[in-house]
Amino acid sequence: MTGTATPMRQREGDEGRGERRVRRTSPARWERVLFLVAVTMVAAHIVDDSFAQPEPGTSAADHLVSGLLPLAAIGLASLVHRCSRAGARAVVCLALGVFGVVAPAEGWYYTLQRGASGDDYTGLVSSPAGLALLLLGATVLWTSRRRGGRWFRRYARRGLVAVAGTLSAYFVVVPFILTYGYTHIGRSVVPPPPFAAADYETLQLPTSDGLKLVGWYHPSENGAVVICFAGRVKTRDAARFLARHGYGVLLFDRRGEGESEGDPNAFGWGGARDIEAAVAYLHRRADVDPERIGGIGFSVGGEMMLEAAAASDDLRAVVSEGAGIRSYREAAGLDIAQGWHWWPIWSATTLGTAVFSNSLPPPNLEDLVARIAPRPVFLIYADNGEGGEHLSENYYRSAREPKSLWRTSSDHIQGYHSDPERYEKAVVDFFDETLLP
Repeated sequence: MTGTATPMRQREGDEGRGERRVRRTSPARWERVLFLVAVTMVAAHIVDDSFAQPEPGTSAADHLVSGLLPLAAIGLASLVHRCSRAGARAVVCLALGVFGVVAPAEGWYYTLQRGASGDDYTGLVSSPAGLALLLLGATVLWTSRRRGGRWFRRYARRGLVAVAGTLSAYFVVVPFILTYGYTHIGRSVVPPPPFAAADYETLQLPTSDGLKLVGWYHPSENGAVVICFAGRVKTRDAARFLARHGYGVLLFDRRGEGESEGDPNAFGWGGARDIEAAVAYLHRRADVDPERIGGIGFSVGGEMMLEAAAASDDLRAVVSEGAGIRSYREAAGLDIAQGWHWWPIWSATTLGTAVFSNSLPPPNLEDLVARIAPRPVFLIYADNGEGGEHLSENYYRSAREPKSLWRTSSDHIQGYHSDPERYEKAVVDFFDETLLP
């Protein structure tokens, strides 16, 4: 009896372990299938966006880094997911899920703004894949949680993992992934012109790297002209009051926005070439004195205006409102008390922007403003600003004379709306003194 009972118990034990193996491996197979389907949909949108249907004015060769690196990362993540424990698989799913939600966001944005076209369709199809990956990652975490051992050790471990995961996501992962949206989504709405129909003309500006930018020009009455940058939305108020005072006004969509060609870049990297194209156009106009060209820029437009003025003497006077941080270079100017937490965020943001824009970060604005002299610069920033625009005080200290600084009681680039009469007078007086005989 003893000799026959042991093999029977052993077979029963083997069968039980076999059933447990089935219960453990069967969900993993479905998890693997769902994972592969989801990442394939996300990868398909990247291929379509970067190589099959790139932005007008660009080619597949312009997107080698921004296209191939995400595809390589997805391939590596697939290998990690295949041969890792549940915790690592969940992290992979969650990270790719965030990317899968952000990457197709441009499709939803442009569809709501102007209707779907081009690579928007693959974005609309692949965005549910990102949500599926987030749900899959959360499910894997929940079903694989440890249930044995002492409860306080178990919950202490979960708490530490949750804190570490949250900090990593906040300071590194999410800022890095969001840059895909910063370099792929641009303002698409073009507002009505701020001038009467007979007072402006529509034009195209060719850039040095082969793009066509679309804008409006109001002819000059006094031989001087001011470039209002960036875009044709936030520049309208300044365009109106400058035109009333006889100035020529040029405003246009920067690359990747509105009706202009090129890839968007929320931080304006490479955008100084757009201003160079505008200056070249003004040099060809009979109503413009080439020695009397100035510029006013708002937010990222103010940053690009400073960069363009530092690179060329063609801009004789510059107003910059709301210039702040555009890479880790400016973020390094934050002191510990006010911005230590921004250092890792801006480091991840700078790396992501470099990868997804196929370009390197521009020079530090604090170094650039010193090169503008002896041409005058007027820096404006808000006491309730954003994006590190209080660093305009640092830029002012670095600039050489002649220079001016004004802190407005307003929100970001809302100086005109906080006090229209004072703002208009300050800006017009500045250009009268610097551009008119």
